[in-house]
Parts: sequence; structure tokens; C-alpha cells
Amino acid sequence: MSERKRVCIIGAGPCGMAALCHFSQAASDVRPEVVCYEKQATWGGLWNFTWLTGTDEFGEPCHGGQYKHLWSNGPKECLEFPDYTFNDHFQCPIPSFPPRDALRDYLEGRWTNGDEDLRKYIKFTTVVRSVVYNDASQNFTVVSTDLQAGVSSTEVFSHVIVAVGIFNVPNKPYFDGIEKFEGRIMHSHDFRDAKEFKGQRLLVVGASYSAEDLALQCLKFGAKSVICTWRTKPMSFKWPIGIEERPLLQQLDNNMAYFKDGSSAEVDVIILCTGYRYAFPFLEDRLRLQSRLTMYPDNMYKATLWLGGGGGRLFYLGVEDQYFTFTMFETEALWCCRYIMGTISGEPKSEAEMRADADKWVSRRNGLKSPNDDIDFQADFIADMSSAVGYNPEEQKVADMLHKWKRDKVVDIVSYRAQSFRSVFSGIEAPLLKHRWWKVFDDSKDAFLKNTE
Repeated sequence: MSERKRVCIIGAGPCGMAALCHFSQAASDVRPEVVCYEKQATWGGLWNFTWLTGTDEFGEPCHGGQYKHLWSNGPKECLEFPDYTFNDHFQCPIPSFPPRDALRDYLEGRWTNGDEDLRKYIKFTTVVRSVVYNDASQNFTVVSTDLQAGVSSTEVFSHVIVAVGIFNVPNKPYFDGIEKFEGRIMHSHDFRDAKEFKGQRLLVVGASYSAEDLALQCLKFGAKSVICTWRTKPMSFKWPIGIEERPLLQQLDNNMAYFKDGSSAEVDVIILCTGYRYAFPFLEDRLRLQSRLTMYPDNMYKATLWLGGGGGRLFYLGVEDQYFTFTMFETEALWCCRYIMGTISGEPKSEAEMRADADKWVSRRNGLKSPNDDIDFQADFIADMSSAVGYNPEEQKVADMLHKWKRDKVVDIVSYRAQSFRSVFSGIEAPLLKHRWWKVFDDSKDAFLKNTE
């Protein structure tokens, strides 16, 4: 297109903000016009904590599932920005597993560290309703609504970047008798405060990160007992007294839960840690990614450029399963921005070449057999993408840390957050917590920064 490119970014969480950062740093002669739509009142995406569940004040589905006492469940050194370290931000070494308040503060520091105020590119409290690709004119028509004013508008863009995340539409399986359960039923997306469950008997459905963390959180804050029920395989950690695992829930009869091994238990609360569904309802069908959560979605070049339609001008950020997070989002966003601006050597490739490259990654994905395989796969993916744009998130060193982190959890699921890691960028070894996570009940940033040996 001879006219200036005009880019729509949907979402101002870590992925959307990464794209805004990189566009803002580009040379003026290649930088496109950029508009970012964010339905919340501020940036941050899932890192914005709210007490609201279900729908927000405008009747829109609540986007975030952040809960009050969340701490990072992975070392901060594995998500550290190469050009903006934790030491740059806090001006002192901090422990390796920060609470949500400190991580949110770090992200915001990254977004305000440049010369430009990125807020000027964002239309806050504005939800995208429709994105349609126009074949004849090779552009997109985007319809949005300003929720505060109650006014809709239509704009045209040459490119669209979808950055709304994949953890906002809960997957809620059905179990026989669940409609007659006399206690409380909720998805982890609506979990806000572990203190609510003090003295209660919990059934946690699921065997992944949410189940693991919510089981520990609730026991820490006084739950009477927790049963985690698994479908494929148990987590098999060395749980503290009060947490156990059983095969998949089969049936509910009032407050009695019956499991696949024939056992039963009386429970007061059911928390569904059963994952999320990809949901992009604002996209027309041919533009919409429809996939299970995977390390590399089908029909995607570089797991970023959509090959199913949109004339090679539709991009998704952060839609794969994640061991790496912030630095992977940064790598994808930088590649995406430079691809749009036409500053990547050898790009764009033909559709046949892109599909062949995607098929190579999907084939390798299909052979993954363990979490350690997943970590190495994602490290290689980031290395492949970052090599094209000269970005260096030290993914192999980070992969080594992730392997250690997995081992630490097997050794002791309660105390793995007491471990210390060294930044691959600043070289600084993280100090230890003075009081371990299991004994800390003030999760504020200020309390965390004081809780250092």
C-alpha cells in the first residue's frame, strides 16, 4: 500500500503494550499510525486487580482473573526485560518471586520508561465489537464502542494486532449432579481472595498451575481441607497436610462428591481450575483463531501471523501456552511491528514458504512429551524469532532456570518460592525472603520490599 500504514492494536496488556513500545521507538519514516483499544480504564490487562466478577460496571464480561494474594509462580529472572531489569526499576535487588503488586509496578515502569507517553495511543474504556477484512481494498473495518460515552464508531486500518490474551473466557465442564450442589461453585477466573474459604472443605477441579496455586493459597489462609481432582494425571507434589489428590470427579449428590476410584468426600466449595477457551468474538469467522491451548497454534506463521485470512495483515500476540511470558511477548511484538513496517530482511515470504515453516513447528509440537520438552521448544521458538530482529532475551539461559524451577517444585511445592536466581542481564543474585511465602500474609509491594534478608 502506498498510503501510510494504520495499525489497530486490540488490548493494552503486556502484549499490546509491547507492540506500542516498539512502534513508538521506530524511525518516523517507517512508523505507522497506531490506535490501541482497551476496554478497561487503564493499561495492564490481566495484571489489573479488581474485586468485580462476572460483568463490570458497563455490563461487559470481566476480563481479568487476578486474585488478591497472588505471587509469581515462576522466577522473575525468567520474565525480565533485557533493556529494563528489575534492578533498573526497583534500584535494589529483590527476591525472585514477587507478589502481583510488585510485578504490576515493574510492568508499568517499563511502559513509562521511554520518551513518549504511550497513553496517547490508547482509547481506554473502549471495546472492539467487530473486525471485518475487506478483500477489495485490502484493509479492515473496525467497529468499537466508547463504554463511558455509550457511543460507537467505525474506523479503517491496514493491519490488526489481536492482543487480548487467552485467559479471559473460562472453560466450565459439566459434572453429573452439579446443578444440585448445595455449596458454592466458581471458576478460578472469579477467585479473588483465599480468606473467603477459611474453615471450609474445598474441591479443586484441575491439575495445572491454577489448581496448584489456589490449593496452596486456600490452605495457607485457613481452608479446612483441599481435594484436587485430576483427569489425565495427578500433580503428585509433596503436599502439606490438608491437601490431597484424587482421580476425576464423577458425580455430585448434594454436598457429596464421588470420584473415579470409588471414593467420596463431603465438600463445601468447588473451584473449577479447568482452563480457558480461545475467544475472539469480535473477529469475523475467517479471521478467528480456533484452537486448543497449545505450544504452537495451527495456521500461524511464527505463531503470530494468521494464515487463514486477512491478506497477511492480521496478527495474534501471546496465544500459545506459556513457560516464557514477558520476554516472549516482547519478541513476538518486535517481530510483528518490524514485519508490518517492512524492516525484517527476507520478509515477507511467500504463503507456501510461511506454511512450510509453520508446519515444521507444528510437527515438532506434536512430538512434545514433557514439560521439559515444552520449555526447550519455546526457547528455540523465541531464538528463531529473535534472531530475525536482533533481540536477545537469553532464552537458553532462561530455559535452564525454568528446568531448575520445575525441579524445585518437585522437591518442595510449599517452599520453591524461597529459592534465589541470578539475573542473566544484570548479573545480580536475588536476595532471600526474610519470611517465607507460606508465612507472609501482607502481599503489598512495600511489605515485599521490606521482607528481604
